[in-house]
Amino acid sequence: MLKQFIVEQKNMLIGFAVVLVVFVGFVWLSQPGTSGGGKTNKSSQIVLAAEETNYDFGTVSMATGNVSRRFLVKNPTDRPVTLTKLYTSCMCTKAALLIGDRRVGPFGMPGHGIVPSISETLNPGQSTDVEVTFDPTAHGPAGVGRIDRMVSLENDAGLPLEFRFSANVTP
Repeated sequence: MLKQFIVEQKNMLIGFAVVLVVFVGFVWLSQPGTSGGGKTNKSSQIVLAAEETNYDFGTVSMATGNVSRRFLVKNPTDRPVTLTKLYTSCMCTKAALLIGDRRVGPFGMPGHGIVPSISETLNPGQSTDVEVTFDPTAHGPAGVGRIDRMVSLENDAGLPLEFRFSANVTP
């Protein structure tokens, strides 16, 4: 009887360990910017440039609806840079790339649907806009007060470029 108990406990422990490893692997692979742990040639610096990375919308009324801001992004390097992901820090925010007359997106928050990879190349000296749209009604009536949000633009050459914005939401 004791032997059977030990075997059952051992099997339960092994099962728990397997579930834990699978869960940790899933969480690690689902993180933005994670490529599964492979080697990368990315720089440890931000390679894309933006004249403005912070913006304050000021007071935003829920009654007036969404507000948007465009951030200009430029490739100041001497080689092409591929934009790989665009995502937001909250479900109340959407972001899109505006490349010429094309609109790529909108993209949202990881965990609130799939954030697909993108593959848009910025040649040396080329620029594009990232349009950020904030929905002040997304959090319902309790979503009043100061908010701070972020949008991240990942690329194949360096660290993500981050855009931050704030607002004071009123009814």
